[in-house]
Amino acid sequence: MKMYDVSASIYEGMTVYKNKPEKQPKLNRVTNGYVTETRMELDVHTGTHIDAPLHMVTEGETFEAVQLEKLVGACKVLDLTAVEDRITKAELESFSLQKGDFVLFKTKNSLEESFNFDFIFLAEDGAEYLAEIGVRGIGIDALGIERSQTGHPTHKTLFAHGIIVIEGLRLQEVEQGEYFMVAAPLKLVGTDAAPARVLLFEGSMG
Repeated sequence: MKMYDVSASIYEGMTVYKNKPEKQPKLNRVTNGYVTETRMELDVHTGTHIDAPLHMVTEGETFEAVQLEKLVGACKVLDLTAVEDRITKAELESFSLQKGDFVLFKTKNSLEESFNFDFIFLAEDGAEYLAEIGVRGIGIDALGIERSQTGHPTHKTLFAHGIIVIEGLRLQEVEQGEYFMVAAPLKLVGTDAAPARVLLFEGSMG
């Protein structure tokens, strides 16, 4: 059974949102001759991560509200590499999506290593369409699920319907199809997001 690690590697100098220096991880390694220990300073939205409602909703739920059971199970990778600018309802209607699906968007973002300020994102009407279907979660290969939308309606629509949001996936090597996903976030309490290791397995785990 083939496994795909679709998580971003975390290191100093990695790609971060809008290339902001304050979002760079910092690693401080200390060795006393034979014991080495490293202290890490990390933004919770570093690399591949899962958002909590608090990220975009004032007084929203913190990360422990994200149900781990929803992060393990079948998922669908959708090939959207032909999409320009944004993923709309029109692009998503061509797929046979169903209630309870966890969908991962493979776009041109997966082909880029540096941060693109014009990254492909999920438009508001696309989020509304997915909410109407009742998907349990979505993932995207950008460090944000939306950009340049006043009031962040994509995030807010998804959170309002209990839809989990994974950002920062690396899907270049993954073909469109169905997989078994294990998305394991750090067990953080009281935060607005958590870094995660996301693995996709070919075939059924049953």
